[in-house]
Amino acid sequence: MTSRISRERGSALLTVLWLTAALSAIGLALANNVRGETERAATSLDDTRAYFVARGAVERAVLHLLWARSYATPDGQPMYYRYGSPAMDLEFPSASVRVEVIPEDSKLPLNGATPDQLFALLSALGEPEGRALAITSAIVDWRTPVTPERPGLFDGFYLSGAPSFLPRHASFLENEELLAVKGVTPDLYYGTSLGPSESGAGRSALRDCVSVFGSETVDINTARRETMIALGIPPADAEAIVQRRRQMPFLDTSELAQLQNSLGPAGYHLRIGGNTMYTLRATARLKLADGHFSDMRRSVGALIKIHLPGNLQGKAPGYDVLRWYDRL
Repeated sequence: MTSRISRERGSALLTVLWLTAALSAIGLALANNVRGETERAATSLDDTRAYFVARGAVERAVLHLLWARSYATPDGQPMYYRYGSPAMDLEFPSASVRVEVIPEDSKLPLNGATPDQLFALLSALGEPEGRALAITSAIVDWRTPVTPERPGLFDGFYLSGAPSFLPRHASFLENEELLAVKGVTPDLYYGTSLGPSESGAGRSALRDCVSVFGSETVDINTARRETMIALGIPPADAEAIVQRRRQMPFLDTSELAQLQNSLGPAGYHLRIGGNTMYTLRATARLKLADGHFSDMRRSVGALIKIHLPGNLQGKAPGYDVLRWYDRL
């Protein structure tokens, strides 16, 4: 009898231990799941906060462009060119935002650039000669109307894809159409980062150098090195311009005239200032309670057209958002 009771007690103890272990495992899994969900919710909340701060920074940057075309940063430097790209550093109670201000006039005209200019640009962006030539041909083919005598050179390629389509064979309407052109990869279009940083870690890409709103004369303070090379400026001179404007932007028209004379015909593709079309890219970094920055970053962008007082369209002073980018 005593032995039987001892066995029953031992079985009950083992059952309790197994149940305790199982419940502990379930509790641990539930705790990990709750912690994971809490972290994901916090990340989503921070992402949303950063989005609205970045969006507000875009609107604030537009106002700076409207109210003061020569907006200066707190240290007295003009807005035109800092750290390799024109930028405004805007402070908010809960975040710090860098807004890149890129005039569309600092880019080549996507519909008007010559094949030689496109080839030179792609080569300057690091594409091998064969690929640069093939992509140039594909871009020109995309924007060239077809006729019975001249069918599309790459129509067979586009029709063989899934989904299949035919190129427009007309002017580009948006810069992003380039992503559908044969040979244009996301890396070539977007680059390796949002743009050159303080350390120079990023590199230029097609979206930084060509635009449907581009111009044959580009702003010397904002045109990328590769864009200037595509316009015929020697690489050494283009690099010298970039290094000079890092220290102080070109603001004196007489200095520009001297530089144009020294560069020859290619120099007359340079001018000072943009017009009214800008791409704004805002990258927000949230501040923690201890004053440090969180790892959360959120970037948004907008293509805007500014209406200055007395504009030829007769519109009230303000701006239009032509394209909005929720994520960049």
